[in-house]
Amino acid sequence: MLKKKNATLTPRGREETLNIPIDPAALLRHSRGERMDMEGVKTRFHKINEMRKDMNIEFATHQAARADILLHEEEGYLEADDGESTTNIAQREIVQHVDITTAAKHFNLELEFGPYRTRYTKNGAFLLLGGKRGHVAAFDWVRKKLLSEMNVMESVHDVTWLMNQTMYAAAQKNWVHVYDQNGTEIHCIKTMHRSVRLEYLPYHFLLNSAGENGFLSWMDVSIGQTVGNYNTRMGKVSVMMHNPWNAVTCVGGSKGVVSMWSPMMRDPLAKMLCHPVPITAIAIDPKGMQMATAGLDRRIKIWDVRQLEGPLETYNTNTAASEIELSQRGLLALSMGNVCEVYRRDNSSTEAQMKPYIRHRTNGPISSIRFCPYEDILGVGTAKGFVSLIVPGSGEPNFDTFEANPFQSRTQRQEEEVHRLLEKIPAEFITLNPTQIDEVDVPSAKARLEQKVKLLTMKPPKIDFEPRKRNRVSKAKLIKIKQNVKEARFRETANELRQIKEKLLAEDEAKAPAESADFIPLEPKSVLDRFKTKAKKKAAR
Repeated sequence: MLKKKNATLTPRGREETLNIPIDPAALLRHSRGERMDMEGVKTRFHKINEMRKDMNIEFATHQAARADILLHEEEGYLEADDGESTTNIAQREIVQHVDITTAAKHFNLELEFGPYRTRYTKNGAFLLLGGKRGHVAAFDWVRKKLLSEMNVMESVHDVTWLMNQTMYAAAQKNWVHVYDQNGTEIHCIKTMHRSVRLEYLPYHFLLNSAGENGFLSWMDVSIGQTVGNYNTRMGKVSVMMHNPWNAVTCVGGSKGVVSMWSPMMRDPLAKMLCHPVPITAIAIDPKGMQMATAGLDRRIKIWDVRQLEGPLETYNTNTAASEIELSQRGLLALSMGNVCEVYRRDNSSTEAQMKPYIRHRTNGPISSIRFCPYEDILGVGTAKGFVSLIVPGSGEPNFDTFEANPFQSRTQRQEEEVHRLLEKIPAEFITLNPTQIDEVDVPSAKARLEQKVKLLTMKPPKIDFEPRKRNRVSKAKLIKIKQNVKEARFRETANELRQIKEKLLAEDEAKAPAESADFIPLEPKSVLDRFKTKAKKKAAR
């Protein structure tokens, strides 16, 4: 027989993890600010919590900086020769020097039912047009494939997509109508009367509308119930935009004030005085960090919408801007009459900020401008149709397929609808600062004291009892039964209140420090001590 040799086990050496250095520029780009100063934090518990938060933020920053290597796509931009300006480059010249796929994305639709309001889907694959004189069209603008087209035979003030390209809403003359992708009307929302502006909150499944009478309405489209309907007392609301960061609706007024509304509050959460004149347009970037406002004073101001501070930047224009929009890469587009200008903002140079990046003149007054997500395209709705402009460097080149997939298949869309419904955020979570939702609401000392006083001074409530009338039972016996039941219930309630008060007093005695032998009370032990004579008080001492 063959014998196996005893195998000697050698301990494996501890493998050291490979430490790959991170680009400092990437760290600075993803940084969320400096660490919190712990000098003002008193308790050890809160210090540990804040340190844990800082560690999580630092870890997320390092992970985001390391993931930059996966984002291999970069945005493009126009670069002019010395002595020339990019505004002199026309769209036909850009089309001649780009690839065939990008050149096909520039087109011009001449339509007769304007002015038109436009809206892209969240992934930027579909386009919705709504003309003031009733023309509504939905189509795949990349492949030029028409989904539906119709004339509703009444005025259309605004349009918006709902959860995806299968449903959209149109604010018509009297009410808001909901259609499917084939143009079939599936619902008429009569609670939204004479709406002029529409917004859709994708994470909450809320359709938001602003009416001519100054009412703001929110409807949950997943269950068909109205969540909120409030009067802003600002007259006709023609300037409205929702913040993607906290889902708060921003409304511009005729006094230059931007008010921020939530469906759970009858009054605005905050107000910002942005201009001394009426506001003509509002835009918020997709990250929800900055807000751009335009007023009749011919100024464009950029605000920090998270801290409610600013203005960070100010632009002066020749005429007041009627529409304004911010792209995913921070480009600023505005319309003045039939002229559309795009600004490439640069914080390093103040002079370069004032120079337009691209200028285009349309054949009619501009009524709507929208940047297409994940594409270098600016959609311009005019009184005579629609124009798709190529704006290099406007769209985000790297997209997250779990958030928005431009190449989404039918099966992926169906799965996304189910996931969105399961992950729907309740409307009660819409607040000015959404980071406060995961924090513990600790009651204040005043609230605890009021609750304690309320329990100690509580009295047994009145007990109403009426015995059932039965045959062969006299009236005197019914009165006796009623009195006995009332007394029994009163004793039960009094005993419960006495136990609660004794428990509270026992907790206070346990927390209070023990009295020393030489303790002298500052107040008399009894209320009747104040009626004693001086001689009796001395004798008691």
